[in-house]
Amino acid sequence: MALTLTAKKGKESGRSRHFRKDGVKLLLMASPFVLFAFAFSYVPLFGWIYAFFDYHPGIPLNRTEFIGIQNFRDMFSDPRMGPVLINTLALSFLSILTAPIPMLFAVMVSEVKSGWFKRLVQTVSTLPHYISWIIVYALAFSMFSTEGAVNTIFSHLGISDTPVNVLGNYDRVWTVQTLLLLWKGVGWSAIIYLAAIVSIDSEQYDAAKVDGAGRLRTIWHITVPSIMPTFIVLLLLSISNLLSAGFEQYLVFNNVLVADRIEVLDLYVYRLGLVTGDYSYSTAVGMFKSVISILLLFTVNFLSKKFRGQGIV
Repeated sequence: MALTLTAKKGKESGRSRHFRKDGVKLLLMASPFVLFAFAFSYVPLFGWIYAFFDYHPGIPLNRTEFIGIQNFRDMFSDPRMGPVLINTLALSFLSILTAPIPMLFAVMVSEVKSGWFKRLVQTVSTLPHYISWIIVYALAFSMFSTEGAVNTIFSHLGISDTPVNVLGNYDRVWTVQTLLLLWKGVGWSAIIYLAAIVSIDSEQYDAAKVDGAGRLRTIWHITVPSIMPTFIVLLLLSISNLLSAGFEQYLVFNNVLVADRIEVLDLYVYRLGLVTGDYSYSTAVGMFKSVISILLLFTVNFLSKKFRGQGIV
């Protein structure tokens, strides 16, 4: 009996040492990414101190006038702040409305029986994600400008003699930008849903076929409920990023005709800080955006715990 207990203890200690070694290896593998996140996401937070000073480049901070929360007061009286927030929220809400499309696309791709055609569709749909927004703008300009390919074809076919300036349409700019964002990201966003579909137990599909369920019923009663938790988590994370509508897209597509409708919060901070040189005020606006985003994240996490029984963070 004593020898048996000693052997068991030896095995348990061996397992614990093995697990400790694996834990150390995983920690070492993760450490570069942790350091990267710390350097680029947390160290810059020390720059928030500039929001409380009337900072000008070239003057040391200890010789700069302390103005307290004056920049935040100015932000609420800024006439441009209202339109910028409206643009940001509108574009974010439109993006959230299109959130089910990658899920539906993933379901349709998963139902394709031909392996080579499925791989082709995944490759073609994912490729736009790797194209920079500058290249996307060049392609869109060559196709949809007043002298672009689309207007030229319409003119030759006699469909329309008046060129349509799609990229300069003040009333349709939100729709155009949402469609471009959807085209660029639908394939990439569908990857996580495809991974969730692959993880579904195949016995459920076999049991459904035995019960006489067709393809549509199988999708509706097995596939969709199985990937719905993934969709809800991604939707809640999107809601927490309402004020982060993007930057590069709206910077390259910005022009005189649509400037008032396409200037989002990130673009406004960029213009304040790097174009006009108002570093203190731009820091205050960026700080306001970060704090609101954190509050939204904890709010949706609280709602997720209350209604789903589990949080997202």
